[in-house]
Amino acid sequence: MEEQDHVLVVDDDSELRALLAEYLGANGYRVSVATDGREMHRLLESDRPDLVVLDLMLPGDDGLALCRDLRANSSIPVIMLSARRDEVDRIVGIEMGADDYLGKPFSPRELLARIRGILRRTRALSRELVDAHRVRFAGWTLDLTARHLLAADGVVVSLSSAEFRLLSVFVEHPNRVLDRDQLMDLTLGREATPLDRSIDVQVSRLRQRLRDDARNPRIIKTVRNGGYVLAAAVERVP
Repeated sequence: MEEQDHVLVVDDDSELRALLAEYLGANGYRVSVATDGREMHRLLESDRPDLVVLDLMLPGDDGLALCRDLRANSSIPVIMLSARRDEVDRIVGIEMGADDYLGKPFSPRELLARIRGILRRTRALSRELVDAHRVRFAGWTLDLTARHLLAADGVVVSLSSAEFRLLSVFVEHPNRVLDRDQLMDLTLGREATPLDRSIDVQVSRLRQRLRDDARNPRIIKTVRNGGYVLAAAVERVP
């Protein structure tokens, strides 16, 4: 029997936790729930989930702090939830390493679609690059198994799951201009909205990881009215 994907829901709203546990469970997922960061860390120690649904407003450490902790120690995909619809909160959440952001109230069906999209794209990228363990570009090596970057000077640079997926898309399409809609679809499986800046934020984070000058980038270049392009040759390393 195929193993169920495991989703961890971290939210202090007991009714929402119960609703999501029932709905996601009915749609084939194994679901764990936590009310705060302490419970989240306890569950992470015993059983690694495939994805975390994380509320922004929590007692104790808030969702941003917990997302930052997750990113420092793992590449588990994170979807942030928030009753605050300010674009600044969305951008800060993405900057902390969240893969996606969903405002409350929301439809459980939409959350399910976001979860499916993220997990499907993560696995699809892994299958596309299955013949290579590493790829080299612009003096960097992307380790496709460990999901980190290796600099020419030997320094290992960790990547969040969102950063890894985005960089994987770029190395699969080198020297090709990809617009925001294409990048959103290839990484998350959904279209970008006119005000959605998550791809821009993730590109900015990726440039920082690659030590790419934001004012004059040489690796991931901005194409005016076009999108972004990985301006480098890519070599696969079996």
